[in-house]
Amino acid sequence: MEFKINNDYFNKAISDVSKAVSTKTTVPLLSGIKIIAQPDRITVVGSNGDIAIERTLPLIGEGNKMIEVYSPGRVVVSAKYISDIIKKLPYDIYIKVSDNQSVTIKSGDITTKLNGIDGSDFPELPKFDVHHSITMSSEDLIGIIKDTVFATSKNETRPVLTGVNFTFEEDVLTCVATNSHRLALRKYRMKSPLRGSFIVPSSSLIELSKLFGGHKANLEIYTSENNIMFKSNNLSFYSRLIDGTYPNVAGLIPEDTSTILTLDTRELLKGIDRASLFASEWKNNNIVFQITDESKIRISSNSSEMGQIEEIQHVKTISGAKDLTISLDGNFMMDALKAIRDEEVKLCFNGTMRPILILPVGNDTQLQLISPVRS
Repeated sequence: MEFKINNDYFNKAISDVSKAVSTKTTVPLLSGIKIIAQPDRITVVGSNGDIAIERTLPLIGEGNKMIEVYSPGRVVVSAKYISDIIKKLPYDIYIKVSDNQSVTIKSGDITTKLNGIDGSDFPELPKFDVHHSITMSSEDLIGIIKDTVFATSKNETRPVLTGVNFTFEEDVLTCVATNSHRLALRKYRMKSPLRGSFIVPSSSLIELSKLFGGHKANLEIYTSENNIMFKSNNLSFYSRLIDGTYPNVAGLIPEDTSTILTLDTRELLKGIDRASLFASEWKNNNIVFQITDESKIRISSNSSEMGQIEEIQHVKTISGAKDLTISLDGNFMMDALKAIRDEEVKLCFNGTMRPILILPVGNDTQLQLISPVRS
């Protein structure tokens, strides 16, 4: 294998795929990046067994010739060392791999040699039916992830709850996350040839958001029994799926409510943030909501050592029972409100020990559910 490549072009690709490489793996191949040279492109791949990132580099980039391939081939090199080396080289990079997998890297008068591994032993990337996919913008997908992934469980005893459940139907994609104490649901209306329910690990979705966060691109989404792929023009992100059946959350969402409040989303968030200053002493970061009259609520918390805080906020509208005091996890409430970008929010209560339903006003594609805590 032998080729010459623009430094910045190569460095960006190595940086992208390095995000998928584990630094703690005991498998030497998975601590490396696979480099494939073909007559019309260079491809680099990183994988840790759970996720994989593939970046394809055409010969022409940004209107300029970026690559010259002299002979094809493949090799796996240490992700740490190739990344560190490429960052420090000043000029275009020349790479040649010998028959014994020795990798020579030259840039100007600088020459580096690395020991490589035969690229044919690197794990193959999953295969998908290319005729069944959906397309959505990276901004929309990242928005959906941010609106749900925070509600996943950190406890591995129920693996299905550590991921976000993607359900593809004819006219809508529904994404749900829950840890049994809170739930986040987001719908995205679209025409979809995909059908089925898939649980994507939260760790994969967080990495996906980082990878495409700076890219405005259309993403094609492909699924198989065990894997999912998100693909733009030259960048592909693969993730394994979590095996198992996601719980049916439809029955958790209350149909009846005894009290409904409408408040300013940002002001409510600020009030909960202030009240949470004294809530950390409690196991569940308890803050207390109490309706004080026809148009006000009290938000409060206390610490036996430090003191207490309370504030009164005006309610835009209130309907139903006015006698209500409920204790909630302040952190859960802040996470839920941060995911709502609408100006007003509805809080729907059904007594002091039933979950609170949080809905953005005028937006039926999103909801949050939070269980109360004992005061």
